[in-house]
Amino acid sequence: MRWHRLERASPRVLHRRRVAMPSPQGTPIWYELLTYNHDASKAFYDHVIGWTLGGKPDGPMNYHMIQTADGSMVGGVMQLTDEMKAGGAKSTWLFYVGVDDVDASYEKILGKGGASLMAPFDIPNAGRAAFVTDPQGNPFYIMRGNGPENSTAFERFGMGECNWNELTTTDQAAGNAFHADVFGWTYPDKMAMPGDMGDYVFIDVASQRIGATMKAASGAPTGWRFYFRTPDIEATAKKVAEAGGNLMMGPHKVPGGDRIIVATDHQGVVFGAVGPGR
Repeated sequence: MRWHRLERASPRVLHRRRVAMPSPQGTPIWYELLTYNHDASKAFYDHVIGWTLGGKPDGPMNYHMIQTADGSMVGGVMQLTDEMKAGGAKSTWLFYVGVDDVDASYEKILGKGGASLMAPFDIPNAGRAAFVTDPQGNPFYIMRGNGPENSTAFERFGMGECNWNELTTTDQAAGNAFHADVFGWTYPDKMAMPGDMGDYVFIDVASQRIGATMKAASGAPTGWRFYFRTPDIEATAKKVAEAGGNLMMGPHKVPGGDRIIVATDHQGVVFGAVGPGR
């Protein structure tokens, strides 16, 4: 997957965001959907999650903001160009992790066994970012915003915002150690999973719980999965089918009383939703 083909587009794309995202080291600050068809993605997620995905922008890059019903910024949607697709880019969800120093974090990531997909680059009026993978090949961005306000893309119980970040990985222990070294994540709690699935290990950073890691079953997909809050998870599950997606799991209760679903959108991209239990 030659992700480097995204490099030319990203500085201009990110420039359009004009969002302030300094945030504490190691916290999620932005979510991004790569899509083959913006209009179809807008129809799907506006209906299922209750977002407003922006319409076609005025500039040359096909990038659109994601907003909650109250106007909070969650992230963006990038329509893949033919060049990006030729370079191996596929529809997927990604996220940006806030860091204090992009260049220092980038070098540390490489030194700890991660890989570079895009070297650090400046984003006028927004900050600095890089695109990397962990040692197990799971991709993510790092970024330092230059504005004064923290991002609200992740809020533990924020409506329409991401509430949970879940990593499924081939080497859970090594992955946890890597993220602890690079971002300062800690893992104070865990929960035993059924059979030989091991432990569901919770991630804490900057005095908040942001998600968890788990071991991938043999042959199962790996990577990050993101859960976005909706007001009625049963209604959300029905909307997935109405919008052309597929319900993979749930709704079922999780610790704390919430209920979740895991689904694919109209393009087969996996995402999660979370809502209050009944």
